[in-house]
Amino acid sequence: MYSLLRIMAVATLVAAPLHAQGWIEIEHPPRPGFGGALVRVGSDVSVTVTGRVAKVEVEERFRNTGGGLAEGSYLYPLPGEAVFQNFSLWIGEQEIRGEVMQADEARGIYEQIVRRRRDPALLSLAGHGLVRAQVFPIGPGETRKVTLRYTQLLDRSGDAVRLRYALGDRGPAPGGEMFHVRIPDAAAFGTPYSPTHPVATTRNGGALDVRIDPASGGDIELFLPLRQGLVGTSVVAHAPGGEDGYFMLLLSPPPSPPAAVLPRDLTLIVDVSGSMSGAKLDQAKAALAQALGTLTPADRFRLIAFSSAVRPFRDDFVPASSDNIRDARTFVDGLTADGGTNIEGALDAALGHQADEGRLDLVVFMTDGLPSVGERSPERLAERAAGRLAGARLFAVGIGHDVNTYLLDRLASEGRGSATYVAPDASVETTMGALLAKLRFPALVNLRVVSAPVRLRDESPGTLPDLFYGEELVLLGRYSGSGSGPLVIEGERNGRRERFAAEVRFPAAEAGNEFVPRLWAARRIGDLTRQIRLEGPSSTLVDQVRDLGLRYGILTEYTSYLVQEPGTLAPGDVRRDVAAPAPSAQSGRAAFEAASRSAGLSAAQNIAAAKASETALPTGAAGRDLRHAGGRVFTLRDGVWTDAGHRDSLHVTTVAPYSEAWFAMVRALPELAPCLGLGDAVLVAGRGASIRVAPGGRTTWAAGELKELVSRFRGT
Repeated sequence: MYSLLRIMAVATLVAAPLHAQGWIEIEHPPRPGFGGALVRVGSDVSVTVTGRVAKVEVEERFRNTGGGLAEGSYLYPLPGEAVFQNFSLWIGEQEIRGEVMQADEARGIYEQIVRRRRDPALLSLAGHGLVRAQVFPIGPGETRKVTLRYTQLLDRSGDAVRLRYALGDRGPAPGGEMFHVRIPDAAAFGTPYSPTHPVATTRNGGALDVRIDPASGGDIELFLPLRQGLVGTSVVAHAPGGEDGYFMLLLSPPPSPPAAVLPRDLTLIVDVSGSMSGAKLDQAKAALAQALGTLTPADRFRLIAFSSAVRPFRDDFVPASSDNIRDARTFVDGLTADGGTNIEGALDAALGHQADEGRLDLVVFMTDGLPSVGERSPERLAERAAGRLAGARLFAVGIGHDVNTYLLDRLASEGRGSATYVAPDASVETTMGALLAKLRFPALVNLRVVSAPVRLRDESPGTLPDLFYGEELVLLGRYSGSGSGPLVIEGERNGRRERFAAEVRFPAAEAGNEFVPRLWAARRIGDLTRQIRLEGPSSTLVDQVRDLGLRYGILTEYTSYLVQEPGTLAPGDVRRDVAAPAPSAQSGRAAFEAASRSAGLSAAQNIAAAKASETALPTGAAGRDLRHAGGRVFTLRDGVWTDAGHRDSLHVTTVAPYSEAWFAMVRALPELAPCLGLGDAVLVAGRGASIRVAPGGRTTWAAGELKELVSRFRGT
């Protein structure tokens, strides 16, 4: 109890929750015989979570790559809510101990280092405590290891415990990096989720292990859902003020189902035309065998293979008995690739039946080519299929560049499923395995938000998909107003309507959780670009995509950066002339990549996935003249890194870099720190004013001036 009270007391001292891994700072000019270069070669972070208490151990390795001795101080910024335990640096038999400084003293050290190193990124650490330890001289080629331990109390977010850790932006470590969370009592938690990084989880001997790849850098956010009945609910909000807020709703069912789950009717449709011969057919067969292995005795299934003709395994659904599954495997083993692509016949054979009440009807449709037999018009094929879905969920898998992306996107949209695109050099088996694993155990279907304390809008996905055990569902959107109260969600389980409610809060102002707007914008861009390809472009849709891309730093095919002269940007150059191809022409490499990007953005579960799905830089723009920082896009214009969202109508205030006014401004507007890291000449656009950092700007603030600038910049 005493330790917990100490944690809570320290937590009240500093509000900022983030911290970063440490570094060695050379604080004095090199002495004769000294002058080595110290570099970080590896970092391992291990966290043990018990209840709401996290014990953190940070191990970092530094090497002297120079020709002389090197010395300096190891600095590690502690989060405000942390209690320092110990620091270990061993030199032979001697242990070096660290000292802990409080926030005010730490801030002064940060600002001295920023002025000397001209590195504004360090300011994001200001306001924390600091561990400092003198590192004894390190000889050329030597590697020194330091270990730091501290304890912190984790925040509660709805039905989840929330862990935050800032990796900083120091580039990859040659010796590798690892971030590992261990939870001894796995039974107390559901499936972990991170909105920022991919996670891998394993359950061993009653413990839960979570591994995160820190290669993409940035702040790690990890939600550990608590076991709260059927579904755990968490709402995280970001409200900048002066406009509608942003929210992320996380629904987390248990990782494994109870004894009785909703039975499935699973239809597997596989293309065995001539173009599928070779490795693709072998992988498809392996994926089908894997799918058969996911069936439970309560399920029923169908197998439909098609080329020029349609070859069903049976005429109708059959129970998932051991005999039927054995015969189905024999059917799959005997499939060969030949003939054309009769998509019309395959869809007619799979759709149009009346689904049984109390069963979830799932259709997985896999193809690698264009329709060449029967109806060939993607529009008419999609319209015919839409009229015959009868409540079935359809999941399309397109293999290679020859698929018609309009048809697959339309089928997935009408069937309340998803479209997944497998590149020619990617694994069909892996993609199908991930999809079928997700669809294995339905928890709730036909979900909808019944009521909320505020008005919700622009949700993504627009229609809530079904919820499966072991798979969290993430809904992102905007909200108007503010308030607290129950968020009520309704769904169907085993043929019965069920409601569950969670007490949530939608604040009027919340500066944290900056990942929510960017992840929401990525999802919206994916939805809008897919809508443009299905319905055709309009100025309204294109403008929405452009504005989202510029504001949230996401490159899209509808925003181009035209370099007229070296370092000069034509502001707001929008490719309104880029029209979506006709449905029949939406195939080939370009269409495949565009559809794949939209699908990736629409389904992005974390910031790393959204980054991976972004459009490549436009052909006319030099990569060295474009930068992403702080969720914004900057271009180098007349020697100034200029926010692409800046307009000449915005009033500009100029501040001298590293001056007293500069530091005061960054303390008042901490969101500027990542942008100022671009250099000494930066122009950042706000909602009601822009800020330029350049030599010759103001160095001090008169009474009330900084407060007024903050209000205009944020639009409050």
